[in-house]
Amino acid sequence: MSSARKPDWLKMRPPSGREFADIRETLRERDLNTVCEEANCPNLGECWSGGAGTGSGEGGTATFMLMGHRCSRACNFCDVETGGMEPLDPDEPANVADAIAEIGLDYVVLTSVDRDDLPDQGAGHFAETIREIKDRHPGILVEVLIPDFQGEERLVRKIIDADPDVIAHNVETVERLQFPVRDRRAGYEQSLGVLEQVDRESDIYTKTSIMLGHGEYDHEVYQTLADCRDRGVDIVTLGQYLRPSRDHLEVQRYDHPEKYDTWRRVAEEELDFLYCASGPMVRSSYKAGELFVDAVLREGKSVEQARQEARAASD
Repeated sequence: MSSARKPDWLKMRPPSGREFADIRETLRERDLNTVCEEANCPNLGECWSGGAGTGSGEGGTATFMLMGHRCSRACNFCDVETGGMEPLDPDEPANVADAIAEIGLDYVVLTSVDRDDLPDQGAGHFAETIREIKDRHPGILVEVLIPDFQGEERLVRKIIDADPDVIAHNVETVERLQFPVRDRRAGYEQSLGVLEQVDRESDIYTKTSIMLGHGEYDHEVYQTLADCRDRGVDIVTLGQYLRPSRDHLEVQRYDHPEKYDTWRRVAEEELDFLYCASGPMVRSSYKAGELFVDAVLREGKSVEQARQEARAASD
């Protein structure tokens, strides 16, 4: 199928509603960034309007993007600006915690740009934000989508030590297509190593995401899922790559929603992931809180019970 024309079933819901307006106003007042806006997420309208909350009725879901809105890397699929790095905002951890309280979230997602320009690549700032949120909001669930920190285990360990509930890092695509899809400083084994370290050194749930539509073959997608599961990844999401602009990679194929349903069944029933969110419009943080809590509750456990069992099993 030509990349020039999107199928009829690829529909985006335009942002609207009181919840959307309230969240946007809160973020502007505190000078905060979200990956929802910076990466032009197709689900922004649904999530910010409360369609992807955790069931608490307290508001929608927003993924806070730390450390600025400019990235030190230049992945060919991503719409986040590159270069011109700015100093870190020392007030950002407190501002994020304040915004969470004002919006009314019980599940929060944090991500960041890559900051290869910083001595610790921003790991300390990321960890400080996690701790600030946990200290101010006991009981809140925190998911983080982290960079690879160039595979430096001491930096990944800073995130682990801050004790979020889910640590995500995206492999993005199959091994063969890592470049040109990703920046050359990223890599398949490097990303798998980050996920494996989290599984090896903690009881924290691990998560990754795969984009389809770059020209990957089915057997490569299956191998990627299997590799992630072998490295201890608990949760996976699959979604359709959408070209942000003419300067980005072309879409090679649009997969029908039925194919995404097949991948979900393979991931959950054959490879035994805790859950798989799979669909053309799915992104890494799509319905993150709702799906995570539902999956854990299906096992008849609380999140803390599940983590305690994982900890005991690894001891």
